[in-house]
Amino acid sequence: MKTAINTAVKTRTLPLAIADFKQITKAGLAFSVVFSSIAGYLLGADQIDLTVLLLLSVGGYFMVGASNAFNQVIEKDLDALMKRTRKRPVPSGRMSVPTALTIASVFTVLGVVTLYVVNPKTAMFGAISIFMYVCMYTPLKTRTPLAVFLGAFPGAIPFMLGWVAATNDFGIEPGTLFMIQFFWQFPHFWAIGWMLDDDYKRAGFKMLPTDKKDTATIIQIIMYTFWMILASVFPVTGLTGTLTLSVPAAVIVFILGLGMLLFAFKLYNNRSNRSARQLMLASVSYITLMQIVYVVDKFL
Repeated sequence: MKTAINTAVKTRTLPLAIADFKQITKAGLAFSVVFSSIAGYLLGADQIDLTVLLLLSVGGYFMVGASNAFNQVIEKDLDALMKRTRKRPVPSGRMSVPTALTIASVFTVLGVVTLYVVNPKTAMFGAISIFMYVCMYTPLKTRTPLAVFLGAFPGAIPFMLGWVAATNDFGIEPGTLFMIQFFWQFPHFWAIGWMLDDDYKRAGFKMLPTDKKDTATIIQIIMYTFWMILASVFPVTGLTGTLTLSVPAAVIVFILGLGMLLFAFKLYNNRSNRSARQLMLASVSYITLMQIVYVVDKFL
């Protein structure tokens, strides 16, 4: 009888433990980061090395997992105040702080070491990403809206990280990839901030640029979307080194950007959470499709 009970408990506990592990490391977000890194690698590589691609993917997952595990430990008390985060492993009590810190620490070491095997510059940028996310963005979220600006730096690293992994070099090409994803961060996260403003305020987070759902916030969303579009099509000029974009590809990227811009103007017109959600989804679609267009354009 005891054996049957123990087996049943283990059967229920293992999937929960796996789910908690995925949540503490934000596996879904890690996938998007790895996708961006792979896109950057394919753009920079003269010849595709599957070993480097695998190391970059694994190291990228460790990097994101470490950042988010540290974040959830630091914000455990604040997460408990918000509806969308109070069931996370640490604030809910399903995972202890020492366990979460162990995961974060091990992932940090594994991430830096894995990326160092690729090349030292890749490891350096990975370490910078973890440091800025954990030590700057996370503690400043309750102090100033400028936290989003600082958080945009680690958020923009993955796309350029792939190029650095492929070339062991940082120049205008990965710098351009960085700028595209840097400008993209603002409309994306401010759309989330608008949509979840009430929840964020429960924890004291200042996620909107004016700390209010007002016209000035939306104007900044529109402005950064505009700069994102310009940065995304800029390689068509031939001024970004070996990172190039054909005219047809630039037209496609421009149209994708205009689609996102239209959702930003829609938010300006009706100021609803529904419009903010539509903008957020449009931004996710944009960054994914834009990267695909870049990669396809290179190999055509």
